[in-house]
Amino acid sequence: MTKPKEIWDHQFANLLLDSMAEGVFTLTANGVIRSWNPSMEKISGYTAEEAIGRTCQLLKFSSCFDQSCPKDVKACGIFQKGTVDPLECKLMHKNGHSVAVIKNARLVKDENNAAIGVVETVTDLTELTLARQKVDEARQQLLEIHQFGNLIGKSRVMQDVFKAIRAAANSDATILIQGESGTGKELVAGAIHYNHDRFKKPLVTVNCSALSESLLESELFGHVKGAYTGAHIDRKGRFEEADGGTIFLDEIGDINPFIQLKLLRAIQEKQIERVGESQKRYVDIRIITATHKDLYQLVGEGLFREDLYYRLKVFPIHIPALRKRKEDIPLLTRHFIQQFNKKTGKSIKDVTSDALRVFMDYHWPGNVRELENAIEHAFVLCTGEQISIFDLPVDIRQMEFRPIAAENPPPSSVHVRKKVSRSGLLELLYECGWNKAEVARRLGKSRTSVWKYMKKWHIPLEMPET
Repeated sequence: MTKPKEIWDHQFANLLLDSMAEGVFTLTANGVIRSWNPSMEKISGYTAEEAIGRTCQLLKFSSCFDQSCPKDVKACGIFQKGTVDPLECKLMHKNGHSVAVIKNARLVKDENNAAIGVVETVTDLTELTLARQKVDEARQQLLEIHQFGNLIGKSRVMQDVFKAIRAAANSDATILIQGESGTGKELVAGAIHYNHDRFKKPLVTVNCSALSESLLESELFGHVKGAYTGAHIDRKGRFEEADGGTIFLDEIGDINPFIQLKLLRAIQEKQIERVGESQKRYVDIRIITATHKDLYQLVGEGLFREDLYYRLKVFPIHIPALRKRKEDIPLLTRHFIQQFNKKTGKSIKDVTSDALRVFMDYHWPGNVRELENAIEHAFVLCTGEQISIFDLPVDIRQMEFRPIAAENPPPSSVHVRKKVSRSGLLELLYECGWNKAEVARRLGKSRTSVWKYMKKWHIPLEMPET
């Protein structure tokens, strides 16, 4: 008679197998499947009724002891070696497709050391495989994003930048990228990293101007537990996170003398120390820095270490301001229109000739980033196939604008301005809903000029109620 404890042990074992996420099945000493848990049904597509009584050849494992599954179960290596260490391979699903799995097997013996069966576990790697594919796709997207194609320019100055990037990508030299805000310094850093042998390792970016002295030190070099109030655990710094890859230090001109000294040591010795400890940690990294400031001038003013300056500018790259390469504006405009078409689902083809003239006349203090923002703003307002002047941000279209003249105009006609009278100005104001910027555009004058006329002729700045 079966004892209650034995019944309980048997039921508990079955319940445990049924609840496992891993596939588990057992074989007799003759290689015949004896049990098959629900996870095996899910992974293989075979029900327990279909699998029990057959051999594991049913699954057609792609690899087992470095060979395909043998026809004779006695030739299976499990009976000679007693174990199959975790092995990544594939099994054949009932529906005919391959399933990536990790296989593990153990030979079961009785008290006389005689083989009585085999226990095998199968871990489904489908989700992991998909995750790997996504990582590979993401890496490929990063490669595409940071290829030179994302740095748009046909101008001579941009061709010089491309040459410098290619040269920098073939070395491990420290790079200093200089240029105004919005010129694309981070894109250049990405292009250098992702076209270098280190592209499979991380690119870690730190904005040095966004953190205080104490926080920046911890952010860059890490800290140990108890190093300061709030340091409850050991923490890696960005230098350690970038090990094997690249660290990009943006706005390097904003760091204080103390951080400058620690950075100089890190560059010279390839070692860092976490805040609160004296242990040196070796890091293999490529350092790229960027600034919109004149570091040489800061050196002269005593605000930046001269020795660090020369360490950083081993290979300098200067990114020109957009106003210095206006011939690239049409290319950049088309590029951003294509990008926002994909994002918004719109089908905008281009900008009107008048809108392009505004772009070409504008000073672009925010550089390429400001142009991108202007196109995005226009996409919100534009309802046709072309972006017009009235779709552009107000601060861009408030500048004095000269409409494109007809073909072969007389030389003097380019500078013609409409004559302004009090009655004509009032008529335009009412027509434009007292929008002074719109009135200025129609008159071909600045908004300041319109205000002066209104003050001169005692015209109220706000529309009268009657």
